[in-house]
Amino acid sequence: MTTTESVSPTALGSGTAATDKFKGERATSDTSPERLAAIARDALSALHAVILEHGVTYPEYRVFKQWLIDVGEGGEWPLFLDVFIEHAVEEVLASSRKGTKGSIEGPYYVPDAPELPAECELPMRTEDREQTPLVFSGQITDLDGNGLGGAKIELWHADAEGFYSQFAPHLPEWNLRGIIIADTEGRYSIRTIQPAPYRIPTDGPTGAFITAQNGHPWRPAHLHLIVSAPGREPVTTQLYFRGGEWIDSDVASATKPELILDPVTGDDGVNRVTYDFALDPA
Repeated sequence: MTTTESVSPTALGSGTAATDKFKGERATSDTSPERLAAIARDALSALHAVILEHGVTYPEYRVFKQWLIDVGEGGEWPLFLDVFIEHAVEEVLASSRKGTKGSIEGPYYVPDAPELPAECELPMRTEDREQTPLVFSGQITDLDGNGLGGAKIELWHADAEGFYSQFAPHLPEWNLRGIIIADTEGRYSIRTIQPAPYRIPTDGPTGAFITAQNGHPWRPAHLHLIVSAPGREPVTTQLYFRGGEWIDSDVASATKPELILDPVTGDDGVNRVTYDFALDPA
């Protein structure tokens, strides 16, 4: 067993961490009772239709009930919902925006990362420096292409083994996480490493759900970003790498053609890529 294998995060550990962070936020909504009733009625009607169409049996129903209990006890609701549901909610938001395409936030976001200047390197371990370096640069603008001084990029991603800091016990707290403050023209240049594809944790009920239907648990390699600026709507998105594994079969159904990067490898072995963000007015 390698060192990495011995400290790999479990579904229970990752799920509990994600649940605790989400519960700490205590999300609210101004949904009216009438709107809630309409959504609940249609959701239950859709589920009833599936049961009737497929002739769901009592043994299957009892397995389903036990699985729901297991997901809750394992703290995996943030994982399951972010992987299988969030992309549809994000599409609703995207339909009202003209700027950069969004994608799902996922369960591994952590607020209050260290602030870094426009030209910077993400916090990383010595071991990370031995991986393929990536320089990610570009500009944050309004819809007319004007640079937005003081814009921010919250950037986080997995390491070269697919692990996220604060969700894997062997990683430093802010490894490969940072909030980058763009320059007066909205430009930024960030040095980090090429992330790896990763499997969502499969040793719990979410993994059992995937395995039971002969699915796969893989997400393609990607960068997570929340890009914001005063007077602009923030965009939460993910950027992927052309030709990478699982691009066309992402378990979270979150990839989009507009979010594919094409890094160029220089003579120094550094992968470089430019990507600009355009933000809608608030």
